[in-house]
Parts: sequence; C-alpha cells; structure tokens
Amino acid sequence: MKIKFLIFIITISSSLSFTFAQERTKDTIDDQVVNVVKPYTPTISDAFKIKDTPKLSDSNMVKKKEVKYNIFSIPVASTFTPAKGKAAKVDKAKPVYLYDNYASLGVGTYTTILGEVYLNHELSNTENVGGYFSHHSSGGGIDGLLLDDSFAKTGLNAYYSQKLRDFSWKVNGGFDIMTYNWYGLPEDFFSEAPVDQNDTRHTFSGFHLGGKLKFDDAIIKDGSVRFRRFGDDYDSGENRFVATTSFDVPVQGEEISTEFYIDYIGGSFDNGFSSPDEIKYGNVTFGLSPSFQLKQDDLTVNLGLRLVYLNDTEFSDNQFFIYPNIEATYRLVDEILIAYGGITGQLQQNSYYDFANENPFVSPTLFVVPTDQRFNGFIGLKGKLSNNVSYNIKGNYYSEGNKALFKANNINSEPFGDRDDINYQFGNSFGVVYDDVNTFSVGGELNIDVNRNFTLGFKGEYFSYNTDEQSEAWNLPDVTGSIFMDVQITEKWFAGASAFYVGERKDQQERIGPFVNPNPPITTTLESYFDANAHVGYKVNDQLSVFAKVNNMLNQDYERYLNFPVQGIQALAGATYQFDF
Repeated sequence: MKIKFLIFIITISSSLSFTFAQERTKDTIDDQVVNVVKPYTPTISDAFKIKDTPKLSDSNMVKKKEVKYNIFSIPVASTFTPAKGKAAKVDKAKPVYLYDNYASLGVGTYTTILGEVYLNHELSNTENVGGYFSHHSSGGGIDGLLLDDSFAKTGLNAYYSQKLRDFSWKVNGGFDIMTYNWYGLPEDFFSEAPVDQNDTRHTFSGFHLGGKLKFDDAIIKDGSVRFRRFGDDYDSGENRFVATTSFDVPVQGEEISTEFYIDYIGGSFDNGFSSPDEIKYGNVTFGLSPSFQLKQDDLTVNLGLRLVYLNDTEFSDNQFFIYPNIEATYRLVDEILIAYGGITGQLQQNSYYDFANENPFVSPTLFVVPTDQRFNGFIGLKGKLSNNVSYNIKGNYYSEGNKALFKANNINSEPFGDRDDINYQFGNSFGVVYDDVNTFSVGGELNIDVNRNFTLGFKGEYFSYNTDEQSEAWNLPDVTGSIFMDVQITEKWFAGASAFYVGERKDQQERIGPFVNPNPPITTTLESYFDANAHVGYKVNDQLSVFAKVNNMLNQDYERYLNFPVQGIQALAGATYQFDF
C-alpha cells in the first residue's frame, strides 16, 4: 500500500510541474549557440545498394515498339487419342532352370562306351534320395600288342538324407567292378604271347557302406563312418573301417577344435610274386588332432599337432607318432597379395583299393604298410591380379618314410606253382616298393574367370627327389603341367579343351629264372608326353544337348607305365538329357 501511495504522489507532482511549465511566458535562460565537433563515423544504414537495372532519365530514350501476336486457330479433324503414360519395361533374362537328374551316353572309337546317370528326388522338404551310375569301357585295339587291352569300369552309388531341426544325417552305399588286362609285355623278350589273351584278364570288385551326421549347434560338430570291402578274382581281399568325428573343447573362454579318428585295415593275398606263401597285413590307428586359431589384424595362425597311435595287428608292433600341424596366413595387400606357410605331417594309410585305382595293372601280390609323412613344409603367395584373375605360387619340402613307389615286376621265365593262371609274372604287372624319400617341389597356378562364358586355367609343378635305398623314385615325374578352358560360344553352343604334360619317369626291370644268366637290372627312362583333348556341344533345348569329344588329339604314342602304351587319337559322340520326376 505504501508503494502504491508513493507512485500516486509522484504522478500528481509531475502533472502539476508540466502545467506550470506551459504557463511560463519567459525563460530566464538566454538562447545560446552550441557547436559540437565530432568525427564522422559511418554506419551500415548510411550505405546504399547499386541497382542492377539503372533507371535512365534521358528524355530522348527510344521507346520499345509494341508488338502484337495473333494466332489463327483452324480446326482439324483427327481420330488421335493420347494414351496414358506407362513405365518402360526392362527385358528380364529368362532364369535358368536346373533339373535334378540327368542321363548321358556316348560311343566312340576303340569300341568305347561312356555312360552316366545321376538321380536326385526330394521326398519331402527334409528328405532326399538319389544315386549315381557310371560306366566306361573300351574294346581295345592298340597296334602292336600281343595281348588284349580291353577294359571296363562300372560303379553304382545310392544315398538317403534327412534334415531335422538340430541335425542332419545321410547314409549311402554302393559297389564297383573294374576289369583290366595285363597287356604290357616287354617286346625285347617275347615275340609271341606266353599266355592266352583271356588269361591276362583280372577283375577288381568291392562294395561300401557309410553314413554321416552333422549337428547345427552342439559341441560335437559332425561324425562319419565308412566300411569298404575290396578284392579281386585271385582270392585277394581287404577290409577297411574308418570312423571320424570333430568337436570343440572349451578352455578358459576359448575353443580348441579337435578331430578324432579310428582307421582299421586288414587284408591278404593268396601268394607272393615269387613265393607261394600267403601275404597278410593289418593295422589299426587312432588319431587325435587338436588345433587353436589365433587372429590379429591381417595375421591368422592355426596352432596344432597330430597324435597317432599305430597297432600292427599282424606283427604285434605298436608305435606312437607326433606330427606338427601349423599353418599361417598374412594379408600383405588385402586380397591382392597373401603370404602363407606351414608345416604339417600325418600317418598315411595305404590300401590295396587305392593302389588298384591309381595303377590297375598291379599284381595281387602286394605288401601294404602305412607311409610316415614326417613333415611337409610349405610356403607360398596367393591372391588376385584383378577381379577375374587369381594366382597361387607354392614351394614344398616333404620328408616321407616308407613312401610307396610303383615298380615293374621282374620277368619270370619260369613261373612257380601249379596254377595255369599265373599270368602277371612276365614283366606285365607292377608291384610296390617302399623307401624313405625326400621331395622338393615348386609350382604355381593361374586362373582366369572373365565371366560365366569363359574360364581358363594353368598349372605346373617341378619335382626333385632324394631316395635312401632305391636308386630312383620309380614312376614319379620330374615335371607336370595342365591347362583347361571352357567357353560358352553362344546360347546354344559350348566348347572346351584340356591338356596335360607329364615329364620323364624311370622304372627298372630284371629277368629272373633258373635258366637265366644273372644280369644287372635294366633301368628304363620313360619319355615325357603331352596329351591334348577337346570337346564341343550343342544345346538342342533346355533338356537335350549333344556333344563330341576328341582325346589324344596329337595321336601321341606314349607309355603311361613301362610296356603299357595308351590308345591313340580317340573320338566320341553322344547326348545328355536332363529331367525331373
């Protein structure tokens, strides 16, 4: 209230003072002239903007003449009706339909028949069943041979698989039949066949059963088992059982990847090459391979080892092996230049099945033991020269104990035994010898993948061997090389080519018998060879296509093994049909 009262008194006083000031007729203060001197200080408001279009004040300025435009509209009869605008359509490529099954059949020179059938049927979203059948045979006909050189190879495999919520599994089985002839007689010793042509035929046969199991999210990743029975028509037989599994072992927050396997093999041959005594062999190995991966920036290192226990069931001998298992990669320039290296080792299980598939002219008189690959040291560079060109350069050094080498069997002028079918003792078969071999190799490969229509690849490798007891590394080449190419010429036409080069190899053979003068064994150098092949095909429609192939285009008369020449130029034509059930 006091404040309001004071404001009221001040307001009344001011009004009275103003009234008195108006009523004064004369001011007591005289007029004075006051000059204020102050330097000029311009401000922004004093500035003005120059007009873009100046205004002319010239009275003689020419005036723009006014122009009038007239449009004369003339009606024209027309039936044109403008359509509504639409977005332009992009032509889409027709998607390639992939069929689940196919059958292929071809026939050619040397009475060659080549056939394949692949089947795959989806029983449900989680179940599949299928199989594969293959056949390759030839009636033979190589010039200058004294014995039949025909062969046939047939195989059948079937499988069933199922995918469940947390794991998937698969079972499979099949059988194989291979028929060959020991046709490679030494021409220096025989002017006519020492046996009937039909007696040189021998047949390998076998069957296998197996299964695989894979878990999606569990400590045990996967597992597999396989049993194989393999033998021939000379009372030879071999059983092999292999079981493997892999799992992760957690240790202080880290995982150690581990593999474990059991490998059993046992077999027998009715007799030896120069002895009627039966040959038996067998062993079982247990292997454990833990490894740990380290990653830091561009460096990746896998640290591990292999522990193998070997029990020789025939000689009651036990051995324990420790092998390194170390690999490392370092990205020097992203994907362009990657350096890698390592040192590994393993106990390699040899088998009659593997020997017969690599060299079908072996005699049923082999002794089978495992190979001790003490270490394999390697170093290399790999990467990409561009998005379409990749390369790999690598050097290796192997140290192997009891390495298996194919060596020609001796020429036995007086075969032992009472059997009439001992027809592999005339220098026309091969045995296996073992030796400690150190191997140095250097090689490289180049792959060019321009697009889906053109691929090209090169590969080559040089080898140098150092043996312990054998004078040479028998039947191992000093140089190998290969090239392949595939071209999609048009939508309908396609073609391809391949070639491989194998350098010189060495083999040794000796003539033995009670009436043969002792002579040192003869070492033979097998010449290098180059084999070129090509094929062309035409797609009749989405399901049917026809093809033609030519092998050994240069008609090279070379020997893959001692005294075993190969067929000359070969031509084959056929068709492939794709289908669904």
